[in-house]
Amino acid sequence: MLRLKEKYIKEVVPAMMQRFSLQNAMAVPKIIKAVVNTGFGRQIAAKTGEEAKRFYEPILEDLGLICGQRPVLNRAKKSISSFKIRQGMPIGASVTLRGSRMYDFLERLIHIALPRTRDFRGIDQGSFDKNGNLTIGIREQIVFPEISQEKVRMIFGFEATVTTTAKTKEEGIELLRLMGFPIKQS
Repeated sequence: MLRLKEKYIKEVVPAMMQRFSLQNAMAVPKIIKAVVNTGFGRQIAAKTGEEAKRFYEPILEDLGLICGQRPVLNRAKKSISSFKIRQGMPIGASVTLRGSRMYDFLERLIHIALPRTRDFRGIDQGSFDKNGNLTIGIREQIVFPEISQEKVRMIFGFEATVTTTAKTKEEGIELLRLMGFPIKQS
């Protein structure tokens, strides 16, 4: 089985050049980065600082295992009283993956995590924005093999965004379909 980077160079670039009649290989869209993020502001809104820390530490740990990189804790920029959020309060975590870590994560996402997801029938084409970037939500972190189901203290969902250099939605869909993403036919 070809690794994702090799597959892009050997198969995807020629296919995309032919499909969109591109003259130069450098004009072919590529994946720039993958961003994995989760929010937990609602769950820790009424908790004290120490209780909140005990809540989000396992989430940061699991995200670190899934991505192979330590997540950044995102804090509230301003206070919102109706949500019981104060400025500087931790409300989420995110990881930006590039290069080899990104390709490793995407391989595990395509070949292991998505097929293990309950009732998964493919990625809907509505998950793409007008620039060809894909955003999918994953309901449970336990679909990744790095997470031991026996040691999980709490199940959380997160969002994965795959950013491409595609100029149109059609280019982005075709790029990721050729890369091996299970995308539904419209």
